[in-house]
Amino acid sequence: MVEDKMGKRYNNYSSYIKKRFKQRVQKISLNTGFTCPNRDGTKGIGGCTYCNNNTFKPGYCKPNKSISQQLNEGIAFFSKKYTSQKYLAYFQAYTNTYADIELVKEYFTEAVQHPDVVGLVIGTRPDCVNEEVLDFLEELAKDYYIALEFGIESTLNKSLKLINRCHSYEETVQAFDLAKDRGLHLGGHLIIGLPGESREEMLQHAVTVSKLPLQTLKLHQLQVVKYTKMAAQYCLEPEMFTLFSVDDYVEFVGEFVSILRPDIIIERFTSESPAHLLLAPKWGGLKNFEVVAKIDKQLAEKGIVQGDCFSEVVSS
Repeated sequence: MVEDKMGKRYNNYSSYIKKRFKQRVQKISLNTGFTCPNRDGTKGIGGCTYCNNNTFKPGYCKPNKSISQQLNEGIAFFSKKYTSQKYLAYFQAYTNTYADIELVKEYFTEAVQHPDVVGLVIGTRPDCVNEEVLDFLEELAKDYYIALEFGIESTLNKSLKLINRCHSYEETVQAFDLAKDRGLHLGGHLIIGLPGESREEMLQHAVTVSKLPLQTLKLHQLQVVKYTKMAAQYCLEPEMFTLFSVDDYVEFVGEFVSILRPDIIIERFTSESPAHLLLAPKWGGLKNFEVVAKIDKQLAEKGIVQGDCFSEVVSS
């Protein structure tokens, strides 16, 4: 790819959304109250070791409210700043295809029937999709924008086991294969800096996920958040962790972007947990946009464009 109209040296999500919808579109986070198979005992208990859903749930986002009420309250919040825009219903917390299929259909249908909603973004696990739910989403995709985002987290089974994901990377590959060619916008999420992963292994994630039929990728640095199992591990065994400084992460992302498949849309580089919940790393209160600005500067200074080294890496 070449530098886009926003001066970005990578495929950025904001440009993609503007091109796709021809107007401003805002995500509205929703909470279904669903759980996960590594929480309810089906596959495990305790959930992922890093997970504290309170780090990203807005105040209106509560499962005791209907989908419509959550949407209306979210729209009321965002419309104060932007009076003319449409919305994507973002099923974000926990695993949003992990429930009785009729309940899944009910919630998703209620969301797309809202007059200001133009589509869905559905976060889920690779081991929690099947033909039935994908057939339903494929039907919805004939009339609405449907994005299905899988929590990949790592391409290494040793890491997936360590963080209690209770699924393998092979299941991730199977999920993408099952979901492709259905008119769905497929995305993935990776955590950079999980315990025990070397720099070379983290860079290899770029090569490995580039082989998946995904359109969008979210990255974020590992953050150790209070009230999680990982927080206890960090306090008891800090030697397990090699956390990124801001400058190291910016440099790493530059190399990662250079070997990533050039057509993948990068939706996010970082995560910003609330200060009162974050144990480490503490980046001096930097906001996400400030870190992205550093990444943009790094790419420009080093002449890096997404996918520069993609063919070279794949063929080596």
